[in-house]
Amino acid sequence: MTRVFAPAKINLFLHIGDRRADGYHELESLVAFADAGDDLTFEDADTLSLAVDGPFGAALAGEGDNLVLRAAYGVAALAGHDLPRRITLTKNLPVASGIGGGSADAAATLRAFLLEWRQEEIRLADFVELAKTLGADVPVCFFGHSAWMYGIGDGIERTDLPELHAVLVNPGVSIATRDVFANLSARSGVDKLHWPEGFASADDVVTFLKTVGNDLEAPALELAPVIGEVLKTLRGANGVRLARMSGSGATCFGLFADQTGAQVAASQIARDHPQWWVRPTVLAKAD
Repeated sequence: MTRVFAPAKINLFLHIGDRRADGYHELESLVAFADAGDDLTFEDADTLSLAVDGPFGAALAGEGDNLVLRAAYGVAALAGHDLPRRITLTKNLPVASGIGGGSADAAATLRAFLLEWRQEEIRLADFVELAKTLGADVPVCFFGHSAWMYGIGDGIERTDLPELHAVLVNPGVSIATRDVFANLSARSGVDKLHWPEGFASADDVVTFLKTVGNDLEAPALELAPVIGEVLKTLRGANGVRLARMSGSGATCFGLFADQTGAQVAASQIARDHPQWWVRPTVLAKAD
């Protein structure tokens, strides 16, 4: 049995550029990964199958085009033969929530096959190319390390970050990324930033993040006004240093000075809003 972890992907900032002829948008983002995520197991079987359980498993019930299966079939195509496995996805992350859940699951599937692969005809580069076909966020999730992401998600520059203590909050609404982009009116553009070579401390990260933003936050707020309540709650938490929406929403994050501050804030928010999904977490934890 092979077990892999699919961590939540957090866009610490996200700037959108022009829409290309192929329909994709240019972007720039600083991505970090949380210690909260989904779990996948892979067992030998007679056929390839996927079972989904966990707190948010019901949201994927009957989904025939799950990215996990698409990733598995893609690897089989590269191998030139079937790869029968019984895959179990324990869905701990909210679905369609701006933290890359589906992309992280697909990337974890690729990593699982890479870990157990024993033949040399499939190279790492083949897995990377396959990741690009599965979605804009899959390549960065495949590498699983904090990074500058640019282009349409295919440009990835590994960037080391200090540990960032955070609280993730999702108000229980799902937003389709395409709808958020359709509602986008203002763009920061790309290729305008001077990216820091590195960050010596969490203070440096926060200072930089205060100079940038998430272009998708405003259009997502129009579609789901409850995001504004989440942001107001995070920004009102004791000790919060910065609060922002991740990706296309509706999950938001707040950064705190230390683990205790994050845990205390998460506990308070969860008490005040029991219908919300709330998790204290560490972003960019060292490998």
